[in-house]
Amino acid sequence: MRTALVLFAEGSEELEAVTIVDILRRGGVAVSLAGLSSGLLRGSRGIMLQPDTTLDAALNHEFDMIVLPGGQPGTHHLKADSRVLQLVKKMRAQDKYVTAICAAPSVLAEAGLLEGKRATSFPACLDNYPNVMQHMTAVVEDGKLITSRGPGTAMDFALILLERLAGAAKRQEVEAGLVR
Repeated sequence: MRTALVLFAEGSEELEAVTIVDILRRGGVAVSLAGLSSGLLRGSRGIMLQPDTTLDAALNHEFDMIVLPGGQPGTHHLKADSRVLQLVKKMRAQDKYVTAICAAPSVLAEAGLLEGKRATSFPACLDNYPNVMQHMTAVVEDGKLITSRGPGTAMDFALILLERLAGAAKRQEVEAGLVR
């Protein structure tokens, strides 16, 4: 069974995190929603989420994919956490899927993973990284680096992540059940 780690920090975008976890689980992916700290975490819109585990505990496991939701100040917390930066670098070096949406592609840029790569993000979030080839489409794939624009693109992003982990047939099955 394929596995994915979705990180959640205080102030992360709930719509993105929950949509991604939901779609991947519908497709049979074993998803761990990991909080940067333990206990309930308040998202960017004030919704409280209870992660499945903590990042510290998740670091003891291997995953096929890591997903960083955006939102503020969640993205700032992800970017300031050395464990997150080390983990995305490690997973990239292992040729695993490293993905981010909204403001969170800036975490990948901060880790040096988007140098000379194609990516997208919430408007202006990658402007301080001139060596990133920015695109304004909903989802951008550059090998196993996958980025997306924001809350409005979360379902498209999640379905692409599912397709990469479980195949086109599984994506079609899940998407049909969503009645899009």
